[in-house]
Amino acid sequence: MSDPTAWSALAALLTLEIVLGVDNVVFISILASKLPVEEQDKARKIGLLAAGGMRVLLLLAVGWVVSLKKELFTLGSVGFSGKELILLAGGIFLIYKATKEIHHKLEGDEGQTSTKVAPTIAAVIGQVLILDLVFSIDSVITAVGMTTYVPVMVIAIMAAVGIMLLASKAIYTFVNAHPSVKMLALAFLLLIGTTLIAEGFGQKIPKGYIYASMAFSVFVEVLNIRIRQKKHVEPVHLREPIIKAN
Repeated sequence: MSDPTAWSALAALLTLEIVLGVDNVVFISILASKLPVEEQDKARKIGLLAAGGMRVLLLLAVGWVVSLKKELFTLGSVGFSGKELILLAGGIFLIYKATKEIHHKLEGDEGQTSTKVAPTIAAVIGQVLILDLVFSIDSVITAVGMTTYVPVMVIAIMAAVGIMLLASKAIYTFVNAHPSVKMLALAFLLLIGTTLIAEGFGQKIPKGYIYASMAFSVFVEVLNIRIRQKKHVEPVHLREPIIKAN
């Protein structure tokens, strides 16, 4: 309580966990939208709580997590550790899911939905946990490098989960209400998946570049939404007159 470095680490970790939480909410929003309406809210809450629980468990097993940085084997001049293998698997999984969802949105196979197995809450939560495992490994290793106080890490995770539970409903509703935003979110997942694969091969990409480009894309999309809304509510007397032939 009296160590100022603990408070600064808590602020930095809380910010990191909130950023990861937004990624989870977006991913859950896309997956849960296929569930029945009455189950979507339940899937969102369970997904966030399960993701937070996984990070706490990884923190308690921090010794194992840190050991993942040890090199296991090499291919040519590139060495691979447990962490890098997890990043590679997570990147491939993320690109696969995002590409599949984009294909579904663009090509459209609604007419074939009756022949497909409907997704369940368990399937949605399972996919969320797979993705969160990848993000959590990286965030836990980062957290260990920022502070030695495990309680500070746990507090940051639990606080971030609480904040995201409060904010996730608005994010969830917004993403699902705007098809263009959902497509942008899928593009972000492709970007993150590509970044994970690059990091799996030992190529570090500064996170600032990634989040700056995502922030700019969101800003442009917000402007587009405002323009569409303005056109939708444009007063009748300002619209072009319709000339009917006699």
